[in-house]
Amino acid sequence: MLHILNKEYILNQTDSGVDEKIFHFPEKILQFGTGVLLRGLVDYLVDQGNRSGCYEGRVVVVKSTDGDTSEFSSQDNLYTTHIKGIAQGELVDQVLINSSISRVLQSNADWGEVLAAVRQPGLQTIISNTTEVGIQYVPEKIGDSAPASFPGKLLAVLKARYEYFRGSSNTGFVIVPTELVVDNGRLLKEIVLKLAAYNDMPAAFVQWIETENQFCNSLVDRIVPGKPRNLAEQEEKAGYTDKLWIEVEPFLLWAIEGDAHVQSVLGFHQADERMLITPSIVPFREQKLRLLNGSHTAAVPLAYLSGLNTVYECMQDDYMRHFFQEVVLREILPTIEQTCPQAASFAQDVLDRFANPFIAHKLISITFQESSKMNARNVRTLTRYFDQFKTLPEFMCLGFAAMLLFLKPVRVEDGKYFGKRGDEEYQITDDNITIFAAHWEAYSSPLQLAESVCADERLWGSDLATIPQFAETVAGYLEALMANGVKHFMQLQQQKN
Repeated sequence: MLHILNKEYILNQTDSGVDEKIFHFPEKILQFGTGVLLRGLVDYLVDQGNRSGCYEGRVVVVKSTDGDTSEFSSQDNLYTTHIKGIAQGELVDQVLINSSISRVLQSNADWGEVLAAVRQPGLQTIISNTTEVGIQYVPEKIGDSAPASFPGKLLAVLKARYEYFRGSSNTGFVIVPTELVVDNGRLLKEIVLKLAAYNDMPAAFVQWIETENQFCNSLVDRIVPGKPRNLAEQEEKAGYTDKLWIEVEPFLLWAIEGDAHVQSVLGFHQADERMLITPSIVPFREQKLRLLNGSHTAAVPLAYLSGLNTVYECMQDDYMRHFFQEVVLREILPTIEQTCPQAASFAQDVLDRFANPFIAHKLISITFQESSKMNARNVRTLTRYFDQFKTLPEFMCLGFAAMLLFLKPVRVEDGKYFGKRGDEEYQITDDNITIFAAHWEAYSSPLQLAESVCADERLWGSDLATIPQFAETVAGYLEALMANGVKHFMQLQQQKN
């Protein structure tokens, strides 16, 4: 019979890596969210800080959704972090027991305990991941019960802290939202202050929010698939059961805009050089947007129309692997490496991440809002590349042509548009599909279509047809894709390479 993962079991294991003293560390972090990203990235880093001796603090977690927290308490808040994937070309397969979480509170049922937690002088940090929707202004009155919105909860927590310490100096928090929103810290602060004004909060309290608390912009990057599909097999191998087991990729990045004070409060950053506290996170956001997200957007329509279904399958296909390498290393990287000092290293990490055999990232899901992503992620790269080299990035032009073909509707039903891959239909989930449908309706030749789409400023905010030879190059690729079929076109290209 397998053991249950808990404190008693783990302390009896000489190789667990968990020291009994960790359970006595004070609570230093209030975390809003129990999701796998926070547990696989933030709590992982806190755990590493505790193991290395550079932090000595634990996390009290607030579960914002309804439902009990027994799956945490039944395991003494311990859980397995299984690191699986490719790093520097080598396979990584490592199992760790995370002991960073002290307790998990339910925001509605345990709201009094949440407010009591922030009266601890040593609790200096608030971290959140409430999804992008979580950082939105909701006009609501702050009373005795838990507010509905996350900014409302944060305002109530700050109010409890302020009142308990009578507005003393050096009693504020370092507040780090990890939601995938640009300038998430600045935005959260603006919403909290707006909500304080809506509630007619005292001016002295508002000033304390502004002067004693640091709201830090941050960027998180780690794929955390969560619970493994073969959990029973993994538990058998480990010798215990774990309802909270998560898998993570080896790569991680947490970039935070902050100063020496933030570095001091978030002392666990010393345990991993991939957690960066820096005056600006703009270069890290830029390299992620261009190299990781941009290469996805450039490659996915071509790969999907060829019959492939996941990013990993792309890296097993000779032509698509070559495509990714060319786009990442030869076309995108040169346009940002002067402003993003770590871009070259990040580019290699991107290719390793795409080759991770343990993550099945579906191509069709990446095509969601393909044209808007193309505009946000790749149009600037196209123009930078041309300005820099006075020629066009060929593989990105091919990706643009494949996008046009992917966004060709063959059927409309109940307002939904469908494209076709061989004998199989797929739903096109793109808010601009009616615009592309109109361009395809007026189709007379690949060149005419490419020119009209490139010139449509509703899509790109500018006229891409003014980039010398861009529309003509896209048209040439589109004609070849339509004439030969995508798979056959790729086979012909592979023979040339």
